[in-house]
Amino acid sequence: MEKVRYEVDPHNRLVIKTTARKTSLPRFRKVLDGRFKVANDNTLAYHVKAPIPDDIKAPHQVKLRGKWSLTENHDLRLTLDKWRRQTFGDQLTLQGDIIDASKNSLLFAVTTRTKGNTQSIYTLKLQGSWQADRNNRLFFRVKREKARYDILTFDGIWKIGKNNQIIYQYQKAQLRRKLKKIHTLIFKGYWDIKDKTRLSYVIDRNTDSVFNFKTSLGIFKDRYIKYEIGIGLSRKPKPIKRTITLFGTWKIKKTVGLIFEAEYENKKIHDIVFGTEAKLTKKDVILFKLRNNINREIGAQLELSHKILRGDGQAFLRLLKSKRESAILVGAGWGW
Repeated sequence: MEKVRYEVDPHNRLVIKTTARKTSLPRFRKVLDGRFKVANDNTLAYHVKAPIPDDIKAPHQVKLRGKWSLTENHDLRLTLDKWRRQTFGDQLTLQGDIIDASKNSLLFAVTTRTKGNTQSIYTLKLQGSWQADRNNRLFFRVKREKARYDILTFDGIWKIGKNNQIIYQYQKAQLRRKLKKIHTLIFKGYWDIKDKTRLSYVIDRNTDSVFNFKTSLGIFKDRYIKYEIGIGLSRKPKPIKRTITLFGTWKIKKTVGLIFEAEYENKKIHDIVFGTEAKLTKKDVILFKLRNNINREIGAQLELSHKILRGDGQAFLRLLKSKRESAILVGAGWGW
């Protein structure tokens, strides 16, 4: 029986090769004119446009199943599964650019060339969720059949932009000019704090698209929240240290609790909500011991002057004064 092997040429066209069973020498090698497509289950197929000669046994659609990954150059790679006419471990590398990181998908642009030497660009869309690994690197979890997943790891440094959004950039050489171009991905979401040493960036609260970063204990001040974080890269012996500083305004709301208002793109405000145990100290300074939404302490304290709190804050200050040395629980199921 002949063995069929697949590869991808520099123009992202599928190449088919066959060899006899008893030899590794190719019987033929044919570049197929067509395009790749990704199905809803993230399987890959190649739709052949040009007719295939009768002596080449290949369908007009080649279905390709395997494991997705991301190369060091930020190209998509599919390592093919073994089946009776395919050599195990064949790797198909699609060269292109990641052009969008939506809440539950990744969009990849591919450039190809037809038999008539016409160049065109099309996109491939993978479905899944965005998460962070134990080294605080970003990764995309590609959903597969039977509750299985493939991991596309972004092995680079990410940063925080002026709108409190996560930004990931990578350099890539252009094939023709060999010039390096910087590609930028902006993740639209909001920050949240639920645990002692974890800072979360929520992209879609209805799915698993959440970056949960391991951090040191946070520092909470009257105008900002600050965390130290380490990002471990495969090519670096030690984690790259970064400081995440969220600037905003503290308020206290009678029906909610203590909130930190941070500003995002287009001046949109999103609140980080805390439960808290509050106590009045000297000179009308309020000491807050912060808790999450299930009444668990997050190992952080905050001191705010009565001048900082407005609106409901003034009524809350009067209530604290009336309680003298007593502490008041706010939020996480308590009113005041």
